[in-house]
Amino acid sequence: MTIEFKEFKGNKIIVLKRDDNDQYPFSFGKAKAKLIIENYEEIKKFAEEE
Repeated sequence: MTIEFKEFKGNKIIVLKRDDNDQYPFSFGKAKAKLIIENYEEIKKFAEEE
């Protein structure tokens, strides 16, 4: 996993990559980061479902 911090239209974002060659990274800003934190348990349950 590679984590980078960048800027998009003047706003700080975080970019998550599976590896350095990941062509489709997952990126989001602070508003979405707060939403993820607030709903962490539900997201974790969803990720663990089969």
